[in-house]
This record gives sequence, C-alpha cells and structure tokens, in this order.
Amino acid sequence: MGDCRGKEGSFGRWVSILYRYGRAYSDRELRTYGLGSGQFIFLHVLLHRDGLSQEELACLLKIDKGTTARALKRLEDAGYVTRCLDKHDKRVNRVFVTEKGRAIGPKLAELSRTWTDALARGFSPTEREQATALLKRMAENAALFLQEKDPGQGGEQGDYQC
Repeated sequence: MGDCRGKEGSFGRWVSILYRYGRAYSDRELRTYGLGSGQFIFLHVLLHRDGLSQEELACLLKIDKGTTARALKRLEDAGYVTRCLDKHDKRVNRVFVTEKGRAIGPKLAELSRTWTDALARGFSPTEREQATALLKRMAENAALFLQEKDPGQGGEQGDYQC
C-alpha cells in the first residue's frame, strides 16, 4: 500500500488548498451582495431546505452551533434570512429565506456550478464521477475516524452528532 504523503504531499494539503481557493473565489464573487464565503453554504442549503432549525442546519453542514449562529446573524442583518420561533417548540429557531435571499439564489447556483466546472476542467464525465465518489468516501472516512476517536464526548465533534 502506497504512502499518501509522497512527493506531492498529503491529501489534507490538497484539500486545504482547494478550500482556501474556493473561499477566495466565493468571497470575491459575493462581496457585491454583502456576503462572504462563510455565509454562502448556509444560504445555499436554506434555498433548498427552507425552514430548518439552527440546530438542524449546524448538524447537516457539520458546523458548530456558535459558527452557525454567527453566520445566520450576519445573513439576518443583511436581510437574506429571518429567524422565527418554532410554533410547537419555543426553544427552537426556524430559519427562512426572505425574498431578498431568494433573489440571489440563481447567483449562488451559478457560483457553485462555475467553481465545480473550474475544478473539473479537463475531466471526462467518468473522472468527474470518480472524483466526487472519492471525495465523498474521504468525508465519510473522516466522520467515522472522528466518531471512533471521540464517540459523542461533547465539544465541537459532539456538536456534529445528530
């Protein structure tokens, strides 16, 4: 079995580089809307699953509750979402996309498609599918690894357990 840390570096190095480039691209493209890459993923998900609770959103995105609350506050202050208490459980905040948020939905979808196409430039359809499948498996492996190392003992990793 080969060592993934060969002369090209570790998987983590390349994932980190892709993450930083993606943030730079998103920040540049979203600046005119008063948004940053930190809010993009929340609004993108809510456009497809409006009315999630803050906790459901944090769990779905594997982002801690504090970061989720700050991102939603920024989206709310900018008028892209609104938070309402759940009718049946007043301890739960539901998050809804406003008309202003819906209006930039096509731009967010375009941004996502453009970035994916840029990353897969020169890939055949089969290679795109393979790359997606491998990245998904890596994410699943990472989740399993963290669960094995800290099976629900709280902290940020505990926040991800739904």
